[in-house]
This record gives sequence, C-alpha cells and structure tokens, in this order.
Amino acid sequence: DDIDLFLPVSNRTVTWYLCGPTVYDACHMGHARAYLTFDILRRLMEDYFHYNILYQVNITDVDDKIILRARQNKLFNEYKADAVSANDYKAVESYVAGAMGAMRNKLENKVTELEEPLPEGTPAKQIEKRSEALAEAKFKVEQFAEAEAGVKEATTIESILVPSRDAVAAQLDKEKGATVTDPKIFEDHARRFEREFHEDMASLGVREPDVVTRVTEYIPPIVEYIEGIVKNEYAYESNGSVYFDTNAFKGEGYDYRKLKPGTETSAEEMAEGEGALVGGSSEKKHPNDFALWKASKPGEPSWESPWGNGRPGWHIECSVMASDIIGENIDIHGGGVDLMFPHHDNEMAQAEAYHQCGQWVNYFFHAGHLHIKGLKMSKSLKNFITIRQALEEHSPRQLRLMFLMQPWDKPMNYSDQTVDDAKAKEKYFKNFFGAVKSVLRTDFVSERQGWTPADRSLREVLLKVQESVHASLCDNMKTYEAIQILVDLVQDCNKYLTAEDKPKNLLIKKVAIYVTKMLRVFGLIEGGDEIGFGESSSAGGSKEAVVGPFVDAFVEFREKVRTAAKSKSGPGEFLSHCDEVRDSTLANLGIRVEDSTETSMWKMDDPEVIRKEVEEKKQRAAEAASKKARAKVDRLEGDVTKAKNAATTPTEMFKTGSHADRWGSYDDNGKPTTTKDGEPLSKSQQKSMAKEQKNQEKAHAKLVKAAGEKGIDAYIADLEKEIEGLKINLV
Repeated sequence: DDIDLFLPVSNRTVTWYLCGPTVYDACHMGHARAYLTFDILRRLMEDYFHYNILYQVNITDVDDKIILRARQNKLFNEYKADAVSANDYKAVESYVAGAMGAMRNKLENKVTELEEPLPEGTPAKQIEKRSEALAEAKFKVEQFAEAEAGVKEATTIESILVPSRDAVAAQLDKEKGATVTDPKIFEDHARRFEREFHEDMASLGVREPDVVTRVTEYIPPIVEYIEGIVKNEYAYESNGSVYFDTNAFKGEGYDYRKLKPGTETSAEEMAEGEGALVGGSSEKKHPNDFALWKASKPGEPSWESPWGNGRPGWHIECSVMASDIIGENIDIHGGGVDLMFPHHDNEMAQAEAYHQCGQWVNYFFHAGHLHIKGLKMSKSLKNFITIRQALEEHSPRQLRLMFLMQPWDKPMNYSDQTVDDAKAKEKYFKNFFGAVKSVLRTDFVSERQGWTPADRSLREVLLKVQESVHASLCDNMKTYEAIQILVDLVQDCNKYLTAEDKPKNLLIKKVAIYVTKMLRVFGLIEGGDEIGFGESSSAGGSKEAVVGPFVDAFVEFREKVRTAAKSKSGPGEFLSHCDEVRDSTLANLGIRVEDSTETSMWKMDDPEVIRKEVEEKKQRAAEAASKKARAKVDRLEGDVTKAKNAATTPTEMFKTGSHADRWGSYDDNGKPTTTKDGEPLSKSQQKSMAKEQKNQEKAHAKLVKAAGEKGIDAYIADLEKEIEGLKINLV
C-alpha cells in the first residue's frame, strides 16, 4: 500500500472527528473493535508523537434504527402484558404463527433476491459484497429456523413469546407503529443506550473525547446547513423531503465517491444509507441521490423546517456537527470500514457542497471489521457478544492487547485463540515486571557497576528496539509489530537476568521503564490522565491506610507462628501457616509469592487473578493427589486379592473354593488322588496340581511373613481400611 505523509493543517495541532454510536441497543465487541482501535491510535498521536488533538465524537440519537426499536419494544411489551392478562393461549399462538410466517417469507425473499445473477461486467468488489450479503441472508434464515423450533416447543404465553419476539414486534409495528407518537419514548430509549455506551467505554479504558455532540441538540443548525446546500444548488426539495443532487455536484467538477472511486453504487448500499423507514426512490431525480431531510410520517419524531415537519438524514448529521466544532477542514475522520460508503462519501459531498471547498477531510482512518465464525459481528445477524459479556470473561487489558496484536485497519477474527494469545502476552509481561522488581530490591550500591560485555550487548539491544518500535509506529501505526518487538526485548532481558549472577540494576531498570512507557502509551497500563499532584505528594493520603492491611497480615502470621512454637508443633504446622499466608492473606492483598528451592520472590498483581491461580493450583494438586491415591488403591486392592488367595494353606487349597466337592480322596499333603467318582487322576493332572500347591506354599509363606504377629486376617483388614481411607481423596 502507498504511504502518505501525515501533514496536519496547523503544525502540531490535529482535529479529529469520530463517528460515534447510533444508540439503539447494547454495544458489542464489533463496537469495541472500532472504539478501542481509535483510542489506541489517539493515544499514540497524543502520548507518543505528542500532537495536540481536538477529539470529537458524535452520538446519533435520532435514526431509523432507534425509531423502530423504541416503537417495537413499546408495542411488544404492551401486547405481552395484555396477552398474559387475557390468558388466551390459542389467540397468542395464532398471532405468533402469522407473524412468524410473514418473517420467514421476508427472509426467504431476500435470499431469492440476492441469488439473482449479477449482470456481466459487474465489478469484483460488488460481486464480493453481494456474496457476503447472501451468506448473511442465509445465516438469518438458519437462525430463524431455531426460533421456529422454539415456538413449536412452547406451551405457555411467556415461553412462546421469547423465540417469536422479533417477528411479533415487527408485525405489531407494521400494524400499529404509526400510533406511537410520544417523542419521549424515542428520547428515553436513546438516552438509556447512550449512557450504557459511555459506561462501556469507561470499562474498556477508552479515553474520554474532548467534545460530545448529539444530533437532537443540532436540529436548527442542521436545517440551516441544508438551506445552505440548497442555496448553492446542490440539493432539491421533493414532497417535503430534501435530497442531495449527486449529478449537479459532479457537474460542477467535484469528486463524488472519493473513498471508493470508479465503482458503481449498488441498490443494497443506497438502501443501507437511506435507512429502513425510507420508501422508494420515486421522489429522487437520480437513484444515487440521498436524503438530507426526511418528511415526517406518523409514528416518527419530527421537527419544523422550511419544507415541513421532518427529521435529518443520517449523513447530514455528522457534516453539521463536525463543521460546527472543527470547521471547514478536518485533519482526521475515523469510523468503521463499513461506513466508508455511503456514509463517509456522502458526508464529504455534503460538507464540500456547503463550504464550497475541494477537500473537507484530509485523512480517513477506517477500523477493520471484527468477524466471528466467518461473518461480520453485527446486531442484525444476532451473532454478537456484548462488551459487558466479554468483560465477564476477559479483562479490559486483555481485550485491548488482543486488538493491539492485529493490524488496526484489517479484518480480524474474534475467537478463543485470539484472546488466549493476548492473555499469554499479558502474562509474559507481568512475569517480566515481577522478575525485574525482585532484582531492583537488592542493594546495587554495594555491587560493582562497570559494564561487562553482556551489559553492553543488552544496551545495544535496547537501542535497536527503540528504533524499530519507532519505525513501526511511524509506518501506519503498526502496533502488532511494536508489541512483538517488545516481547523480543523482554525475552533478551530475561536471558540476561538468567545468565548474569549480578545483573546491573540500573540497566534492567532502563529496559523495564521503556517497556512500561510503551505499554502505557498503548493504554495497557493505567495512569497518565490523573488531575493534580496525585497521592504520592507530601500532602498525600494517610500512610496508615496504605500499609495497615499489610501490617495486619504480618501481625496475624506472627501470632500463629508464636502459638505453634509455644505448643512445640512440628515443621508441618509452620509450613502450613506459611502456605496459608502465601495463598490466602497475601493473595487477597494482591501479592503473589513464588517459592523456589533456594528463596522466594514476590510480585504484585490483581488479587482476583492471584486467587484464581491459587484455586487452579489447588485443583491441580487435588487432581494429582487423586491420581496418586487411585494408583495406590488399585495396587492395594490387588494386594488384598492376592492376600485372600494366599491365605488358604497349601494342604487345604484343593478342599475349598472352586475345588470343593470335586475330589474323592487326597494324599498326606492334601493333593487330590481321585475324582469324586473314584477315578484315579492322570500323571499330568497330578504334576499340574503339585506345581499349583508349590506356588501356593510360597505365596502363603510370604503372606505369613508380611502379616507377622498380627495374623493374616488382621493384615487383610488393615489393607482394606487403608483403601477406604484413600478413597476419600478420589475425585
């Protein structure tokens, strides 16, 4: 790919506009991909390259998706409450059947439509987009089949309305959507999910924007902006709506579709840009024209305008808000790659038509899609994982690291493997910091300070790493390269720490400070945005509050040791107290103690992480003990079987058990001489029995010796008792 030099309009000051969320539902990991990506890029620009940035994020709080979702939620909740009150299952079942049938027809018709062959000569990109749309449509049909199965299994009103919710809500909206007229319904819905968005961003550690702008607070400026475009003759009114005139715009020499030049506009793309509540294109001069102002319809919020009551189109909102805060020229505009067309192309066209300028945005940053099982993660496909669900399983640092390890502008897969890779890298860095801190606790002043060849070599490695990381970040901010370079540096430093008896404290501190600095720049280490002097100043908080819990832990441990010493306990009890303070007391304080054959090392970490490690360690120990106990039980049970077999004396062995009543006569040693019927035994039978008796004699003698004075019965009873005791430890 071609590399462009980044040249801001105003030297070290950078203006940056980011398309924010359309707040109609919970944020999912696809949103996290975008907003964490841009947070990482922003931190690099601010904290590493040291640009002064004005960072603006918008909130789209009026949109077709919000209107539909708010209306459908209200209508569905009312229907459910009435249905439960009436308690007429047959009526609900009948309505659900109709709604589900209508939904299936809609989904199948979409598949049929997308299966129609494209004309010859259709561009490859459009063919690819059609193929993706078809795969998604088929996926929706598969999902709907699961909902149908759920409906068939339902036996109550509540249970049948769970899998049929989307179909029922859509049918209710079709029938009654126009009756929902209270604007507060739409406003409350948007505010709820806007608040959740800000909470989710805070949970992920995303730096707050400098400016947040809401569409509903910009309605008068939007109307004025559209009037300006109409005045400049790049827009026209039609039946109470206003459309952007793409042919007039291009006719004046402007470039349209700057981000996707030379490609045809598909009907699917235009429909996506216009919204779900827009009708046909008969009002337009050209199919590629798009709405700046939408005439109001029943069941939709509306505002006054020179063209009648209505609401803004999707694209005009960003053009107006960004122009108001930033002006006629923006350095950076960001958003997901799916916004490239039509949203971002149309934004630019509107702004350039209004400002009558040749270039409104200088650089576009587009974050790559997040895929799950081969499909883009999205709410329409219902294949999404919300940010809150993800944070129940993984830490914000792990999710951020996962994105840092991928090219920010390319698609990536969200899977157990990608998260596990991030967790492994996090653990690698944690162990490194712990090892360095352990060394830094030693007194370096008493040691020789001159550099050895190994010291000089590590210093050279550090210098080269700093240059390589800088080069990677200058080259399209390739954080995935930078992370791997830092991992390699840690590996070299670990080798140095292992090889050197007396590593140079100041040198490894230098390495650790650099790694820490870069991870903090990436947002992986908290801090950097605090206000004021912080708690470490001379006027800081109480020292007792900080050290108190640790002193309490030490005093409690000391008391247990003293008690054990007074009672003259053995080493086992002292070691038990040591394990308890390591695995419980210190773990709860965020201190991980690592024992080795010679000494112990401590590191700081999240208490929850340490507690989980302790539990996993205990689980592994329990499993190992169980495995060991099982092996011993198996061995002892074999010994019991052998002992019981050997307990019979050689002279009695052919007179009991399976031999009882088989023989007619015996010799003086107890060997059979005739069968029960008086037939003499053959020589081969006598020889075989003599061999068996000799083996029994040896086994019996060995058992008598093992049993000793307690006797055979007591010996076997002891073995069986030991087996029962071991079985308690089996899992």
